[in-house]
Amino acid sequence: MESSDHQNQQSAQQQQQQQQYQQQYYNYMPTDNINTFATLHLVKGILTILLSLFFLLYIFVGSALMFAPIDNQSDMPFNPGTFIIIIGGFGFVITVVLGILTILASKYLRERRNYNFVFAIAIINCITGVLGIILGIFTLLDLNKPHVKAQFDANSSSGN
Repeated sequence: MESSDHQNQQSAQQQQQQQQYQQQYYNYMPTDNINTFATLHLVKGILTILLSLFFLLYIFVGSALMFAPIDNQSDMPFNPGTFIIIIGGFGFVITVVLGILTILASKYLRERRNYNFVFAIAIINCITGVLGIILGIFTLLDLNKPHVKAQFDANSSSGN
């Protein structure tokens, strides 16, 4: 009789432990790294804007070439300074716009809204160098998690 009571007690303890384990499992909240990626997008945006200073230097050098006296100006069909200024101008505009959009994506990541915009910026960041590739890929992986999509959906539906 004692052994069956002992076995019943052990069985009850095992069931209780199993229920506690299952309760912990069901209460498990999946994690995401959205706040970390928001901070990294902010850093990437600032670095991209700082990169635009390189293109300002390019514009300055082009301006110096354009207005510097060149021997044999008649042999050249155009002034090379003009070409350098145009390249610097395009590079400056593109890097500033990309930096601002990345900083805006950081803001939206923190607020968990504009899922499609953040997704698009993560894809665009994949073509901007090593830091952009790493940040873009990991952001895309995290954005595709169902609970992260649910967070964005909850915020977009509450905003309307």
